[in-house]
Order: sequence, then structure tokens, then C-alpha cells
Amino acid sequence: MKRTLFRGMQEQTPEEKIKRAWTMYDWANSPYALVITTAIFPIFFNAVTSDKNEAGEIINDTVQFFGMEFINTQLYSYVLATSFLVVILVTPLLSGIADFAGKKLQLLKTFCFIGASGCVGLYFFDPDHLEWSMTAMFMASIGFWGSLGFYNAYLPEIAPPKEHDKLSATGFAMGYIGSVLLLVICLVLILFVGEFMTRWSFVLVALWWVLWAQPTFRRLPSNPLKKKVDRDILTHGFQELISVARDLKGRKNLTRYLAAFFVLSMGVQTVMLMASSFGIKVVMLNNNELILAIIAVQILAIPGAFFISWVSGKVGNIQTLIGCMVVWSLICVYAYYFVNDVIGFYVAAGIIGFMMGGTQSLNRSSYSKMLPKMEDHASYFSFYEVLEKGGLIIGMFSWGYIEGYTGSMRASILALIVFFVISLILLLSIPKKVAV
Repeated sequence: MKRTLFRGMQEQTPEEKIKRAWTMYDWANSPYALVITTAIFPIFFNAVTSDKNEAGEIINDTVQFFGMEFINTQLYSYVLATSFLVVILVTPLLSGIADFAGKKLQLLKTFCFIGASGCVGLYFFDPDHLEWSMTAMFMASIGFWGSLGFYNAYLPEIAPPKEHDKLSATGFAMGYIGSVLLLVICLVLILFVGEFMTRWSFVLVALWWVLWAQPTFRRLPSNPLKKKVDRDILTHGFQELISVARDLKGRKNLTRYLAAFFVLSMGVQTVMLMASSFGIKVVMLNNNELILAIIAVQILAIPGAFFISWVSGKVGNIQTLIGCMVVWSLICVYAYYFVNDVIGFYVAAGIIGFMMGGTQSLNRSSYSKMLPKMEDHASYFSFYEVLEKGGLIIGMFSWGYIEGYTGSMRASILALIVFFVISLILLLSIPKKVAV
């Protein structure tokens, strides 16, 4: 068996090695999404920015930020939303540069290092100096989300359309496995070495991210088209962006899909980013209960990604996404009315886990299959990233504003229901004959 396995690995073609290296970046950066945005840091953040009574109930969760008072999770959502705004402002220009000058890999590396540096900065998080402390979270978010546009742009270049669904799902599955592995390592260190390892877990995320990204950096082509930089590179970056916008006007179904994706991102990404805080503050989960739910979510996301990929192969990507939107809408309705205890939260978390990997994976592969044939796709994927981050900005600001206005996170769920319903309607407007 070992000889067979070894022989199979030796016989991998250069193309297969590139595909494998591409999926490794999901393995490398996904621990940020789990440890920093979902599990350990949200628990840490809520703990150090809240006052509790002897019964463990929160008696004060307001913080001061540049002289203004916010609910801690409201501030959390606003800072993340602002980081997405920065990504929107810089990545379209950089993606145009990546297309024209062949700098896609270099920009992927740059954002990776920015994100990892932000994770290291979280080690020094001080609730008494939130203006500086939130900067580290801000940088980590920019690095993670900014790198994804250049990473995703490789998909239509390294694999034919028929492989996009499976390869995209494989990347997400790799990410879920790697992130759970590092989370378990961090939890073991915190439990058996001491609470001070909580801060060191943020450093471990940075190291994991940079080190495991090296196979991706070594194998992905740097400048396969031998493009050269000239003095008008910034102008060409904007020209690329304008060219994509003009091209999209003549592609009605692609435009409809992107509109649906934009609204969908308001809901899906906001659910994933704020679910932990909802569990802590509304359901009153203790740390162990929350961590157990998070691990279950990550594990269920793996079969979910492949199951939804399989369904899309049977009924088509758009029809599958329509089904996903129905399920997401029902999850939000269930969470609003019925998630009042640990069991209710676990049920919602299980469904979210099963749906999130497949939905994200299918979004990425559907878009890649709808793109026109061309040499470089970085500018097109910058549109994808702009819409995703734009949706995130609206989703996160809506969540934070509604929580701040009503004083309840539960009310924020109502906005998510609206987002999913609108996305469903937009997907239904795409003709069934569209071959995706």
C-alpha cells in the first residue's frame, strides 16, 4: 500500500501539483477564520471587555473608543466592517495591477504577511487602549480578506471548468481540517499549560498561516505571461477595472448572479462572523459549550462542502444555490424564534456548519465557470471580492446598528432574513437554461 501511495505521489503531473499547492492556502489561512474570528479571540474579546457578576452574568458590556461609547460586540462589528471597506478600496486597483504586471502572487504574499502581522499584534491586546488594540484586529482582517481575491483568481487558470466545483470544495475542506487541528492544539495548550497561552494562540495562527502558505507560494506561477511593469501601471489598473465593469453590462446572467451574491454575502458572512458572540451574549453559553459547537460546525462543513458540490453536479449550480438560500432563510427564522438554550444553539450551529462550506465553495466555483475566457482573471475576481466585502460591510453595520439601537442581538437576525430572501429572488431571475 505504501509503495502504491508513494508511486502515485511521484507520478503527479505538474498541473496536479499546482492544484494541490493552491488548496494548501486554504489550509494555511483558515485557522484565522476559526481561531481569530470564530472561536478563541471572540471569547477572549468578550471576556476582557465585559464586566460580570459572581453568577457569571454580564452587567456591563460597553467600551470607550475614541471618546465614544459602544457595546463591545457593536464595536467589534464596526471595526471588521471598516476593514472590509479598506479591502474594497484597494483590491480593485491592485487586481488591475496584478493583471497588467503579473504581480498576483506577490500581492497574495503581501496580504498574507499583513494578516499574520495583525495576528501577532493581538498578543498585545489591551482593553484599556482599544484604539491601538483594535488596529491589530483590523490588520489581520485586511490581510485575510485582501489575499482571497488573488488566491481565488487562480482557480479558473489552474483547472478546467468541470473541475472547479470539486477543487473549490477540496480547498474549503482542507481549510476546515487544518483550522480544527490548530484550534485543538491551541485549546490543549490553554487547558494544560495555562490561560496565558490564549494570547500565544494568536501568534500560532500567524506562524501556521505563513509557514503552510510556502508550498502555495513556491508552486503557483508568479508571472506566467511574462508581463512587464511600465510607468503607467496605476493607470492600467484603473483601465482594467473600468473594462471589467463595461464587460459585465453585456453579460446579463453574470450580472444577476453577482447581484445575488452581493446580497447573499450580507447574510452568510455576517452569520459566520457573529454567531459566536450571539452564543456568548444571548444564549449565555460557557466557553466549553461554545468551543464544542464551533468544532462541530467545522467538522460538519467538510461533508457539507462535498455534498453541495455533488448536488450541483446533479441539478446545476444555480438551482443548488436557490436551495441553499431557502435553508439559510429557515435557519435565521429558527434562530430568531427558537434558539434560547444550548440545545437550540447546537441545532442551528449544526445546520450552519453543514451549509456554510458548500455555499461558499459553490459561490466561488459558479463565478469562475461563468467568466469569459481570457488570460488573467484577477480583475474579474476583484469584482467578486468587492461585492463580497461590500455585502459584509452592509451586513456587519446592519447587525451592529440594530444591536445598538434595540440593545438586542436577536433583533439583528431579522435583517439577515431579509438579505437571504432578496438573494433568493435574484437567483430565481437567472434562467434555468444557464449552464453552470
